[in-house]
Amino acid sequence: MALSISAVVLLAIIVFLLIKKSGLKAVHAVVCVLFGFYLASSSIAPTISDLTTSVANMVSGLKF
Repeated sequence: MALSISAVVLLAIIVFLLIKKSGLKAVHAVVCVLFGFYLASSSIAPTISDLTTSVANMVSGLKF
């Protein structure tokens, strides 16, 4: 059974769990989101995208 989940959904779930369980303040989560938006418009964004794609391909190739 293959499960496909968006990285955005996965990260949103992680942030939600961090807020609920680890005491992450909502303000800190907002700062992280804003940092992500500014990072996405920077010149390093294509490199991060390529790295993320490579890691996702590597993980999807693992056999359990």
